[in-house]
Amino acid sequence: MFSIIDPSIIGGLSAVAVFAGILGFLALGRRIGLRTLRNDGSRNLSNADQLETAVFALLGLMIAFTFSGALNRFDVRRAQVVDEANAIGTSWLRIALLPESAQPPMRELFRQYADSRIATYRKLPDLEAARDELRRSQKLQNEMWAQAVAALAAPESRPGVNILVVPALNQMFDLATVRTAATQMHPPTIIYVMLIGLALAAALLAGYRSAGDRAYGWVHRLAFSAIVALTVYVILDMEYPRMGFIRIDGIDQVLTSVRDSMN
Repeated sequence: MFSIIDPSIIGGLSAVAVFAGILGFLALGRRIGLRTLRNDGSRNLSNADQLETAVFALLGLMIAFTFSGALNRFDVRRAQVVDEANAIGTSWLRIALLPESAQPPMRELFRQYADSRIATYRKLPDLEAARDELRRSQKLQNEMWAQAVAALAAPESRPGVNILVVPALNQMFDLATVRTAATQMHPPTIIYVMLIGLALAAALLAGYRSAGDRAYGWVHRLAFSAIVALTVYVILDMEYPRMGFIRIDGIDQVLTSVRDSMN
């Protein structure tokens, strides 16, 4: 199944919240630092150097970890499209091994199935429409399986054909399930909570250390906030490559080409 809430909305709202949150924590940290300067002088500010360095290092590690994971899953999903297209193409060719009387209805089901698999992902981000199309694909799978079993059990079926046809159909159906499951494979929410929490903590410490500076460098703070917020957005966008600006729709052409070959 697919997510109920459009992840592109979540990603955009998260990026805006991170941007505003970092600016707020930078200002809060500076205010705390100025109060510390008035009360204790600059000595306590210098003590925060090592802690600030450690938090920024951990933030960089978390960004690298989540970005790398999202990119890896993005590549896996693209490879799965190619694998399914190959499986459908192989199963289509093996229809020729069935009795001639069973081939025309089976080929028609295959055309409908390929159309349904393409439509399932083209209809995103309309989640309800995608679910309906997924259910149609599953219904077609049952019909294709029933017809294949009946054809293989027919007297005119050649011996040993089931060894070639049945595994091909199984693999085709399995890959459809794998692709559906892949849409739900994401890091635990706590990972993103920790990433955003570290970004805010780093902003707080950076603002605290800036209390020793006379001028408040808005350009640097805006740039830092924007870079971190954009990074969070890109990570979330790659996690849901059918919803936002980063998409894998282009690779669907592989499956479309297989459908076009079904004359």
